[in-house]
Amino acid sequence: MEIKDKIAVVTGGAHRVGKAIASGLAEAGAHLVVHYHQSEDQAKFTVGEIKQRGVQAIAVGGDLASYDAVVNLFRAAEAEFGGVDILVNSAAIMESGNVLTLTPEAWQRTLGINLTGPFFCAQQAALLMKARNGGVIVNIADVSAFEPWAKYPAHSVSKAGLVMLTKVLAKALAPEVRVNAIAPGPVIKPDDWPDERWRTVGRHTLLKRTGSGYDVARAVNFIVEQDFMTGETLVIDGGSLYV
Repeated sequence: MEIKDKIAVVTGGAHRVGKAIASGLAEAGAHLVVHYHQSEDQAKFTVGEIKQRGVQAIAVGGDLASYDAVVNLFRAAEAEFGGVDILVNSAAIMESGNVLTLTPEAWQRTLGINLTGPFFCAQQAALLMKARNGGVIVNIADVSAFEPWAKYPAHSVSKAGLVMLTKVLAKALAPEVRVNAIAPGPVIKPDDWPDERWRTVGRHTLLKRTGSGYDVARAVNFIVEQDFMTGETLVIDGGSLYV
């Protein structure tokens, strides 16, 4: 699919990896719906930056663990742009927890945003895409989908589920809608991590360095444009899974 003049929804697009993805799509000529949850000011700033690239953009808020918020997001996209061609499920949370003490609320909070939200976003997007003769969905997973992170049990399980959801959706929505995923490794330092800890993570990759959100953004654009690919997960991790 050519990206220019297509309509893209990027969840969690206000900052960090989501912002890089939204910016990369805008750079290629897409018009953007930038979803945010609590980062309204950042979302408006991102929209302003995107518009400077000569494309249209709006910000839409909502907690994607809520079905009503998901429906509202895609109604807003349809009202503003007439439909959706590209969905990037980037919104996610990453909370640590002990398997012996993790509460039901914490478990459901992570699964709600990281897995349930992407499913219903894909559902709503696919309905609009099929009315426009096709589209592309990209799920942002994580390398934790392929290795057990004992200190992040809900996160690991949710991302592994997202990889399987990608395969299920690819099979269910073909041939009109292609569905793929990206599993990033160390691309953006967590806000509460010291710089030295982040450098150490980089040294434990085959490439001996960390990446950036724009590595993920370039992968998103590749997937959107690669018309003979569906059901796959691209790992963008500098080789960290092989160390």
